Amino acid sequence: MKPDVQDVIPQRYPFQMIDKFIDVFPGKSATAVKLISINEWFFANKQADNLMVPRPIMIESMAQTGVAAILSMPEYQGKNAFFGGIKNAIFQDDFRPGDKLTFTVELKKLKHNIGLGHGTIQRDGQQICEADLIFAVE
Repeated sequence: MKPDVQDVIPQRYPFQMIDKFIDVFPGKSATAVKLISINEWFFANKQADNLMVPRPIMIESMAQTGVAAILSMPEYQGKNAFFGGIKNAIFQDDFRPGDKLTFTVELKKLKHNIGLGHGTIQRDGQQICEADLIFAVE
């Protein structure tokens, strides 16, 4: 399924960090994309010669992708999911304006209201980041 981002996750501008979903498999995985623009709010008042996306923003983008796999499940629709933590985040490079990023999160475990997922970020088919994420559903 390809839901609209605003139909699944509660975040809105400027905290909505993904542009669209490629695929969402409820309870299993989600894939989303983001095109990094020079007009992003986190680039405001920065020198244009070396703009880099803050890494916590990239982790939040990955988390929003994973939340879609949880909140698209019938038993969790209408609820809120929270990003509970990061384990083992590894970055291979930085992210800059013009990058088209693909976020993929696979849910590894979902028990009661706690979920564990493994996420990756790819740019041009190359994996740039991976992390284990923890989710909590209200």
